[in-house]
Amino acid sequence: MSKVIIVTGASSGIGKSTALQLIKEGHTVYGVARRLEKMQDIVTAGGKALAMDVTNQSQVKSVIQEILSIEQRIDVLINNAGFAIWGAVEDTSYEDAKRQFEVNIFGLAEVTKAVLPTMRKQKSGKIINISSIGGKIYSPLGAWYHATKHALEGWSDCLRLEVSQFGIDVVIVEPGAIKTEFGDVLNENFSNSENGPYADLALTMKKVTENAYKDGNYSTPDVIGNVISKAIKARKPKTRYSAGKMAAQTLFFRQWFSDKAFDKTIMRMIKNIEKQG
Repeated sequence: MSKVIIVTGASSGIGKSTALQLIKEGHTVYGVARRLEKMQDIVTAGGKALAMDVTNQSQVKSVIQEILSIEQRIDVLINNAGFAIWGAVEDTSYEDAKRQFEVNIFGLAEVTKAVLPTMRKQKSGKIINISSIGGKIYSPLGAWYHATKHALEGWSDCLRLEVSQFGIDVVIVEPGAIKTEFGDVLNENFSNSENGPYADLALTMKKVTENAYKDGNYSTPDVIGNVISKAIKARKPKTRYSAGKMAAQTLFFRQWFSDKAFDKTIMRMIKNIEKQG
């Protein structure tokens, strides 16, 4: 059955790939992102594209209303928009940290709040939040990014309990290493700590990231699109799905090993990278 679906962050990566896949499956898909010019292939494929910054509350409301005026319903919201800043806690400015939460949490929340009244009236709907295995693990220089993804996990769990009475499902998707613009942006953001007391760690973590996004060390975005499609089709979707390179292994290790064991593994990996030069 064809559904009306909104995909945020549809200008690249997981968002764009998912939007294109869902269009092929026969759904009415609205891709929304700040960069309208980057979504023309979605329009060409038969979808629709609208410019929207998730941190602009008035824009969020007007775009959702525009979609509702045309479709009269919203069946699925895929909250995919997000980004990452990378750097030591001590080196990260208040403005950068605040922006990280505004996009990954507060903006996501505003889009969700904008669609909930319609879903409640329908007595149906699915909200799919794109988290990360980073919502379950942690790494040096990733405090603010990991904080938003850990927050999204808990926020989604609470929302699921609140809206289940209205027939609305809340699903979390936790990607592993996926080839998107994410890796490039991470490397740019290491500049926050490339000078000063954390410079050596920043250089090493930059190498770790570069290695993680080499050919063969990542999955393509369609892997996540397939999971999202599965959740949409499911009458009773799981609360969490994980997919992508190293997702299952990493989450298994984090679940069954202690914090200290995980700390040692992370730091051992960093030291090995340092030795390789």
